[in-house]
Amino acid sequence: MSKRDTDAIDTLVQALRRLPGIGVRSANRIAFHLLQHDRRGAEILATALQAAVQKVRHCRLCHTFTEQEVCSICSDPKRDATQLAVVETPADQAALERTGAFAGRYFVLMGRLSPLDGVGPGEIGLQQLLDRACDGTVQELILATNFTAEGEATAHVIGQALRHRGIKVTRLARGVPAGSELEYVDLGTVAHAYVDRR
Repeated sequence: MSKRDTDAIDTLVQALRRLPGIGVRSANRIAFHLLQHDRRGAEILATALQAAVQKVRHCRLCHTFTEQEVCSICSDPKRDATQLAVVETPADQAALERTGAFAGRYFVLMGRLSPLDGVGPGEIGLQQLLDRACDGTVQELILATNFTAEGEATAHVIGQALRHRGIKVTRLARGVPAGSELEYVDLGTVAHAYVDRR
């Protein structure tokens, strides 16, 4: 095949390589599978991605993904507004939700502090978190960041910022293995870590 014959395939492979954990070989395998065996699946995937990019935005209060201005958790009057769990990503929020152990509200950082990668307090919305935590409603802030070096540093910075503001700050217990990402930990471990938070 000439370069002219493969421009669209090359573009597709490069697009697939943007996904985490997908290298050149995996991207090629996925591209050829979709084109050879599942063209209808490729169309469905393309349509779903385009719709999500157009419709999904960040919740005004907690920053998770939603199609509304305020997500369903933030707008649910049955949720305990006195407890605010801080997580790194919507995937981490979903993992904590699946445990059924937490009935409070969330703040999703959309990342974690990583000075080497140029991610500082402004990039994770630290000031917005502090404003939300000090709104007079929140009584306990639960640090549910991942147990990676960056997640621990992020939890430490947030805890220090809130230490003298009269809000109880707790951290998920060490039931979650060090170095793990919350979305990949089994639900029982996450639930136990929430119950035994400090």
